[in-house]
Amino acid sequence: MSATEVMTGDGPGAVDRAGAVVAFTDVNKSFGAVRAVADLSLTLHPGETVALLGPNGAGKSTALDLMLGLRNADTGTVRLFGTTPAQAIAAGRVGAMLQSGGLMEEVTVKELVSLACDLHPKAYRVEDVLKGADIADIADRKVNKLSGGQEQRVRFALATAGANDLIVLDEPTVGMDVSARQAFWATMRGQVDEGRTVLFATHYLEEADAIADRVLVLHRGRLIADGTAAEIKARAGARRITFDLDGTVDEPALRALPSVVGLDVTGPTVRIRSDDADATMHSVYAAGLYPRNLEVSGLGLEQAFLAITDAASAEEAENR
Repeated sequence: MSATEVMTGDGPGAVDRAGAVVAFTDVNKSFGAVRAVADLSLTLHPGETVALLGPNGAGKSTALDLMLGLRNADTGTVRLFGTTPAQAIAAGRVGAMLQSGGLMEEVTVKELVSLACDLHPKAYRVEDVLKGADIADIADRKVNKLSGGQEQRVRFALATAGANDLIVLDEPTVGMDVSARQAFWATMRGQVDEGRTVLFATHYLEEADAIADRVLVLHRGRLIADGTAAEIKARAGARRITFDLDGTVDEPALRALPSVVGLDVTGPTVRIRSDDADATMHSVYAAGLYPRNLEVSGLGLEQAFLAITDAASAEEAENR
């Protein structure tokens, strides 16, 4: 069984699509010789908070563009609420917060949010949108005078100007400080509690671990993992071993130990990913090493993410 087969299994994306918010079916998209999305099939359901993860070039942005009708698939189908993306957006069922594209300048925050509300078929009151995005205090400020974090909150306001059923967020908390990020996700939890579906792409894996009901991992355009954060961590299979060593650390010798699949050394501290922690530690002691401050634990989501994407890359290299 391949690493990809092990990780995708029969996750939520494989279930019946009746009433689906989003349904990708065998979707492919290429740019010249580059296959950005490959045979992608997935389903999102009402009330889910879904994190979309993947290294740079994995196809996340292309998948979001296909979902929002900004690009068309070469083959396969993309449906939102049983209709085309364009139809769902025209009906006011989708809100999006994207990194691409700039904000209108030389207008105030309130003027820009008011325009979004005027255009939305199921708009909220402007004052409520400003308050919900925590930007009421900068409503009279010109957009081109905002900080990066403030710009992000304005983009969020534009994405939630009306009663959307699906909210799509691309790196939503970039530029926000810790308190702003916490407030942002508290607002998003309120959206989900009202039955909305939230899909967010992020490089902050701790956010995905803490916030998402479900995690999707893309790698070179393919879906290689689909499950809860706990399932993703469990399926990665490896364990994390951390300890300190006195003297010079022999990295090649550690990397050659049995079952080691990843190694990081920072000063005296050694961090090992192992698919058999018992065998690895037996060999550490057999080599005459005396580790201090030893800890053995399951992988965090970040380490599991690295493990499964590394496995997918190794599998692709073997198949070339």
